[in-house]
Amino acid sequence: MDVAAVRLRSSFHGEVHVIIGPMFAGKTTALLRRIQSERDNGRSVVMVKSSKDSRYGLDCVVTHDGKKMPCFAVPNLSTFRAQIGHEAYNKFDVIGIDEGQFFEDLYDFCCEAADIDKKTIIIAGLDGDYMRRSFGSVLDVIPLADTVTKLTARCELCGRRAFFTFRKTAETQTELIGGADVYMPVCRQHYVNGQPVTDSARSASECTMN
Repeated sequence: MDVAAVRLRSSFHGEVHVIIGPMFAGKTTALLRRIQSERDNGRSVVMVKSSKDSRYGLDCVVTHDGKKMPCFAVPNLSTFRAQIGHEAYNKFDVIGIDEGQFFEDLYDFCCEAADIDKKTIIIAGLDGDYMRRSFGSVLDVIPLADTVTKLTARCELCGRRAFFTFRKTAETQTELIGGADVYMPVCRQHYVNGQPVTDSARSASECTMN
């Protein structure tokens, strides 16, 4: 690493940026856009996601519309540095974290990476589960954040702004990884009217199959 690069890196202070919202709100798309912008500005970037999410494989972060970027998949963030090696970790300026709700150690990692290691951390994750309760540690990180961006989706039933994620199936565990086959974004009205939403989803599914 040349002297100019060292000076450039030392001029940055740590930052934490959080992108939240329901499923299908474009959180991962926004994350990849931010990471690419940092890369275009000459900063060294890396993407991380949970090894729990294997929907599109473990070597890439992938948006619902197919955009993707290589990543490291780890069971928890505390193992990330050891997995890539301390020398490689020290070279990265920006760390993107997708599906942040799956990392129980998200708060501690952000404290150390931003406050001590002077990394820029950009997190995308769900702020609430299908019951509209806090999901994982994403909301715990907000007091650490320089910026918080709340995205919305489009209600699958009426087209209005959707703030919530509705689960179409009968499973009740908090962590149930899935896509449009399991979840849909809905507005407040259609979230509250849960049974009609479920009926509509089933009808749409039956029509597709027929």
